[in-house]
Amino acid sequence: MGQDFETLVERHRREIQVHCYRMLGSLADAEDLTQETFLRAWKGRDGFEGRASVRTWLYRIATNACLDVLARRPRRVLPDQLGPAGEPVGPIEAADLPWLEPYPDRLLDGAGPDDAAIERETIELAYLAAVQYLPPRQRVALLLRDVLGWSAKETAALLETSVASANSALQRARATLRERLPARRTEWTVGDPTAEEAALLKRFIAAYEAGDPAAVARLLHEDAQAIMPPYTLWFGNRAAIAQALSISLAPASPDCAGRFRMLPVGANRQPAVAAYLRRPKEHDYRWFGVTLLTIEDGSITAMAAFESAPAAAFGLPETWPGAHDDHGPAEKMPSNA
Repeated sequence: MGQDFETLVERHRREIQVHCYRMLGSLADAEDLTQETFLRAWKGRDGFEGRASVRTWLYRIATNACLDVLARRPRRVLPDQLGPAGEPVGPIEAADLPWLEPYPDRLLDGAGPDDAAIERETIELAYLAAVQYLPPRQRVALLLRDVLGWSAKETAALLETSVASANSALQRARATLRERLPARRTEWTVGDPTAEEAALLKRFIAAYEAGDPAAVARLLHEDAQAIMPPYTLWFGNRAAIAQALSISLAPASPDCAGRFRMLPVGANRQPAVAAYLRRPKEHDYRWFGVTLLTIEDGSITAMAAFESAPAAAFGLPETWPGAHDDHGPAEKMPSNA
């Protein structure tokens, strides 16, 4: 290939991983499929003829590897796609389902030529959830054309079909997205939080750490939604969320989960917090998960709490430093940049 193979392809690793994440909706799967892509590229390096760029060649390998996975696995889901909202009554049980997973912003930064596409709101959770509804070939057509900017001819060649068929798949994919995306999605702010969002995030953290359900509820829009994978139960309004928080968050509640410590992080280019929980009769604050927020017009309209999100992916430890200290955490937690 005229250059050291590893040097030639390694520069594209992060953007290939982002592409695999969009295709599969899973950080863990994206990491595995990126490795699979580079392994296939290594094995097929002698057949690379240079008619396309190395980047295009890797995207083709990655897309086909993802299609192989999608052929044998169900789509990834979020709780609000499985049934109507419920009420917080009684204990809830986790469900072993293929849940959509969050993606740390620290892995998006510096992703290479794909940076511009990431900023075009194609990595936020609502977009990824809608993409998972698409049949695999429609998913490919949408991501190659609308995210990566491939031509109809290039897309058709990868799908081994006609340009007309590739265009038809794209139109069907766009129609499904229009049906599945929230009506006000175009008004969302994506990227670094605004000053208003940062202030709201700070108030959210303070209310949670104080164990004050009413204070959290005051930050929510009346029809705010809350999902909590791996639990299928979800809540569709502020009143239900407040009731659930009064059970699990308030220190006086007999079913209080414990005391939280939180810090701001970024995930899917949305405001988010990393949470550590000190359960009753325990001494340490241990990793609990990541919650992504959707903020519109000065209030929180959606909360997505992922207990299965790994701390390491966000560059954070499993146990909060200074776990016995009940004072503010900001100066104690290492940066996740």
